[in-house]
Amino acid sequence: MTARWCVMLVAAEASGDALGAGLARALKARLGDEVRFIGAGGRQMTEAGVASAFDFTPLSVVGLLEGLLAFPTVLARARDLADLARRERPDVAVLIDAWGFSWFAGQRIRRALPYLPLIKYVAPQVWATRPSRARALPRLFGQVLTLHAFEPPLFERWGAKATFVGNPVLARDLSAADPERLRNELGITADAPLLVVLPGSRASEVERLGPVFEDAVNRLKADRPDLQIIVPAAETVAPLVKSRVAGWPHRAFVVEGEAARFAAMRAADAALACSGTVTTELALAGCPMIVGYRLGHVTHFLARFIIRTPYITLVNIAAGREIAPEFIQDRCNGPALAQALAALLDDPAAAARQVAAQNAALDGMGRTMGDPADRAAEAVIAELGEQGLRRTPAG
Repeated sequence: MTARWCVMLVAAEASGDALGAGLARALKARLGDEVRFIGAGGRQMTEAGVASAFDFTPLSVVGLLEGLLAFPTVLARARDLADLARRERPDVAVLIDAWGFSWFAGQRIRRALPYLPLIKYVAPQVWATRPSRARALPRLFGQVLTLHAFEPPLFERWGAKATFVGNPVLARDLSAADPERLRNELGITADAPLLVVLPGSRASEVERLGPVFEDAVNRLKADRPDLQIIVPAAETVAPLVKSRVAGWPHRAFVVEGEAARFAAMRAADAALACSGTVTTELALAGCPMIVGYRLGHVTHFLARFIIRTPYITLVNIAAGREIAPEFIQDRCNGPALAQALAALLDDPAAAARQVAAQNAALDGMGRTMGDPADRAAEAVIAELGEQGLRRTPAG
């Protein structure tokens, strides 16, 4: 049977891949065989039924220099998507996260199909940096789906149609993660102190943070020989993480996959994490954390003039204060990180206070709202002009 609808879904990094997969599944649940997917994404979107036109890994970069080096690839892949749209003539295109790539790809898709509805899934963080993007967005995208309730007014003032759908990370259920089983599988006793280390999902993050995080762990291990280390490796950088951890002077367990990552978070007494989605996951897991991040020197110099928020971690932004200590750029060094982690490992009361504050921030962020992918799917279906369609009853 020929599908009635063709939906283009485009992601250019791991976080967008997860969002795209969730949206594809939610659309499939409602439209069944009447919808087919084209576009680009990673493993998760492929498993959800999106025929990916290319590997997005070279597009997943952070930093001015990295962005400039990747620019020819960005333009080439944007042209590829425009060609795909011209051939397949989708009914709607949803460009997910990755503002820079979404903008270039959206422009070329618009030239190929001037009347194709374009939806931006995940608003650019204009509340943090480059507020001019709020004015630019409605010139290209007919609608923006936002993760945070405070974002729609920032775009509506410039004439954009903005729909709050929520943050999918907040809908993740970590209750099935089994920390005891993970400890048993790795041979870690129930009373052994445990640190989980999350060095990022991009190669540039692992390259910059890997040596710093290793230094911090070495310092902690020197004073706490019984401290156990688990390093969950994101699929996008697993070989790089394994290679680096293999050279550490002490044993650390590298685990892969979402189930193992969540179990490690729930099992840990504290976490050392790269800024990103994992910090919200750690908060959901009830794990106190220290957050570190480093940019390239040129990017950091420029960022000082355009960043508008004092924090980079969502729970801190939501709370309006530093719940999870942040160590950025030069402050992100081994001695400072080790000292902050020691305070959590050695003071259970301080760790408990941080967890309680993280929980309050999560409540304020809307973690009880249900699955945002369902609301995102409703917005896409409405764009297709099928507002009367409802979820197909189970069974």
